[in-house]
Amino acid sequence: MQTHLHTKSPLRLGLAGAVAAATIASLVAFTVPAHASSNPGFVLYSAQGYDHAAVTAFNATNPGFTVTLNDNSTGPLLEQIQAEGNNPKWGVLWVDGATAFAQLDNEGKLLKHSVPKVSFNSLGKANVPTDGSYTPTGLTVTGALCYNSAAVKASQLPSTWAQLEQSKYASVLGMNDPSQSGPTFPLIAGVMDQSGKYQSGSTSKAVADGHSFFSTLAKGGLLVSSTNGPTLGAMEQGSINMALVQSSACYGDELNGSFPAIRVKYLNYSIALPSAIGIDAKQPAIVRGDAQKFVDWVMSPAGQKVMQTGDPEGDSLFWPVLNNEKPANKVIPALSTTNAITINPYIWGPLESSVNTWFDKTVVPA
Repeated sequence: MQTHLHTKSPLRLGLAGAVAAATIASLVAFTVPAHASSNPGFVLYSAQGYDHAAVTAFNATNPGFTVTLNDNSTGPLLEQIQAEGNNPKWGVLWVDGATAFAQLDNEGKLLKHSVPKVSFNSLGKANVPTDGSYTPTGLTVTGALCYNSAAVKASQLPSTWAQLEQSKYASVLGMNDPSQSGPTFPLIAGVMDQSGKYQSGSTSKAVADGHSFFSTLAKGGLLVSSTNGPTLGAMEQGSINMALVQSSACYGDELNGSFPAIRVKYLNYSIALPSAIGIDAKQPAIVRGDAQKFVDWVMSPAGQKVMQTGDPEGDSLFWPVLNNEKPANKVIPALSTTNAITINPYIWGPLESSVNTWFDKTVVPA
């Protein structure tokens, strides 16, 4: 899986308060100019729960320049990047989901061949793009079925995505809004990929079948909230009994004690969700060089340690993508138990805007 309207935040914030917090965080981030010295440093746009810890640790051990943090949910960060156009303020983007990076790469906004020379395991190798335009830093899955074990027994849950369309499940099911929550478009794309049998090569059929699936859920009573915090909060309060969200959000609420009854079930598939980091290709060479040093540090043992400890009840609950690294907590099961599939971000990334627009107009209640 944030701000404090974060896509993975365990806090139960109201939407107005969350937006205010995100706005304040953004303003604070820019009160320190990224170009305050002869060596300018850069601004990191990030939706990772461990980003504050990472920036603090990096700045403390790399005094040559300063990384300034702009922390927000993924959707608003991507909107900000698009709004900046040819005058970007960001130097590095670090969020969950490769689809957004694939689209930025298609637009010529990412620095190619920026992947550090590190020892990736099979998970990492599977998520490195051929042009090296972004780097996978860890892996969670989206589409995990979190449920309230105090309200429903595991035996009463569906076993497949197709079964979710039954009204008895849809009426007590929740999920996030993809225009706010970074992990949610990859979830939707994964459903389209599978239900539409994209293997046949037709994205139009896949998208149409996905529209049908989510429209059925909406008619059955699906509850859509902005991000993980409100969605899991609705489950804790009894408005819903289960939710399709990111694995780390479920495990985080279980570990931090805010929702002791929360449990996770994996259906016939979940969707692999790499956290990824990429460098703005439009920045001056000195900024790109500083950004590369930060990306290299993130993939170093020191950077990986901060990732695994900086948000121990949230985003730190990921599967590593490097050899000789292990998950930070035993609550994280073997990845094989999640039935994770991998979608092609370069197929689905260009469809993100249109799918999200359709979802907000059709599935999200007015």
